Amino acid sequence: MPVDCKNPKPGLEAASLTDVGLQRANNEDSSLYWEPERDDEFRRKGRLAVIADGMGGHDGGQEASHMAVETVRQVYECDFAGDPQATLVAGLQAAHDAIQHFAAQHPQFTGMGTTCTALAIVDRELSFAHVGDSRLYLLRGDKLSRLTRDHSYVSRLVETGIVRSEDAESHPQRHILTAALGSGHDITPHVPEQSVPLQEGDTLILCTDGLWSVVGEQELARIARASAPADACLTLVRAALDRGGPDNITVIVLRVSS
Repeated sequence: MPVDCKNPKPGLEAASLTDVGLQRANNEDSSLYWEPERDDEFRRKGRLAVIADGMGGHDGGQEASHMAVETVRQVYECDFAGDPQATLVAGLQAAHDAIQHFAAQHPQFTGMGTTCTALAIVDRELSFAHVGDSRLYLLRGDKLSRLTRDHSYVSRLVETGIVRSEDAESHPQRHILTAALGSGHDITPHVPEQSVPLQEGDTLILCTDGLWSVVGEQELARIARASAPADACLTLVRAALDRGGPDNITVIVLRVSS
């Protein structure tokens, strides 16, 4: 289980790992980490990380998630609007349109779609855009905060008070999405009201539901806090596999360093 250890420019440690799990034939997750090579471009655009969890038969989910992360990267790299947040939203919209166009041209992929969570870090300011139920966490000291809001049926039940938040993670309908790239006419990504200032030592965790649905937040925080990003990725994926690995598992861990 080799961990993909990134080699980013100074100021960040980064690693990622994906595993098909123990009950799926294909890995429909995709992820990437990207930053410009040129220093002047890096100062403007900073760093990009994207994670996606696809859905749809006949390899449709695999195609959708790959298309999502690559489209977001292309938009961020080639059509950067000067505003990281606005560019991330534009990237998700472009991915949504691309997936729908592809499905229309290939009827065997009808119903394909994907979650997508994308973040950018420019001069230690975090921006993100999110659709679906993959998650972005911020670990600062002993406190783990979930920055994204699940677009899911159970999340709506929690918001209306029908289901308790502590029961949501084990609810039998927790995987039913209310929004995904490629699904429906319009998308409304979840975005922060303003960028999030990062501090030295902060750890960001991007993960698909194959991880968070079986590894609780307390354990997630403990492992991420105690380990370097590469070791944290390995330990987290092993923990999900130890709990049956019911879905594909993908995680990216980023740590702000001096």
